[in-house]
Amino acid sequence: MLEVYIDGSTTGNPGPSGIGIFIKGEGHHLKFSEFIGQYSNHTTEFIALLRGLEEAQKLSPMIVSVRTDSQIVLAAVEKRYTKNAEFAAILEKILAISDTFDLFFIKWIPDDQNKAAHALARQAVLKQLPKS
Repeated sequence: MLEVYIDGSTTGNPGPSGIGIFIKGEGHHLKFSEFIGQYSNHTTEFIALLRGLEEAQKLSPMIVSVRTDSQIVLAAVEKRYTKNAEFAAILEKILAISDTFDLFFIKWIPDDQNKAAHALARQAVLKQLPKS
């Protein structure tokens, strides 16, 4: 089983945004820190999940368990629906990938259990901010 921890970070809302992904399990211990441009904080969380699943899919796992501190992402994935058109376009891609796994789980965790993904997301944003 792969465990995929995801987080998004923005400076401003919307503002410069980054995502952090930490994947462990099945002999893997992978970290991704990526600047993604200007987004709202919620959109950033959806993009983090999409990218996390894209990276997990490359490893051909049978079971994927995602951990997120975003309740809006959790609710959208569990319901397989969101009213927000911007989120819906990303959610459609998320569901298409998640449906390829034999088993897929998503679980909400508090911020203090998502420190690795949070640090990676924050690092992606800070690298892009002008030095003062």
